[in-house]
Amino acid sequence: MSDEILPCVPGLFDQSGGAARLHGSRCASCRTPYFPRSAECHNPDCGGSRMEDCSFAGNGVLWSFSVADFPPPPPHRYDKPFVPYAIGVVDLDCGLRVVGQMVDPPSALRVGDTVELVISELYHEDGKAFTSWKFRQLAAAAAGSE
Repeated sequence: MSDEILPCVPGLFDQSGGAARLHGSRCASCRTPYFPRSAECHNPDCGGSRMEDCSFAGNGVLWSFSVADFPPPPPHRYDKPFVPYAIGVVDLDCGLRVVGQMVDPPSALRVGDTVELVISELYHEDGKAFTSWKFRQLAAAAAGSE
């Protein structure tokens, strides 16, 4: 029997229709994107602060990353045994900069890689698979780094 699949934080992201999406907001006045949702615009050059719900998807560029070489402390959850992973900062094509775990092994990553937003399993508990947003190298980018 397979695990029931659930988001680690309901309402923050989804994959309905096959495409991974983050649910945030965008200021209708200055177009600044926010994830997660923001009640007001924090852009100092914006005088409007008219927030609208917005979903973000697609590809981006790996701006920076760090390797988690040791298990995170509680309340974070992970499957055991712990496997080191990369946490990336990605500039999505839609203008949003977001932090997320990388699917690819840290040794395969390079700043400047083209990546895509995906929903992937984060940990398993009590017969449930909990998912989160992550980033994965696009096939062409991964093949070029070998």
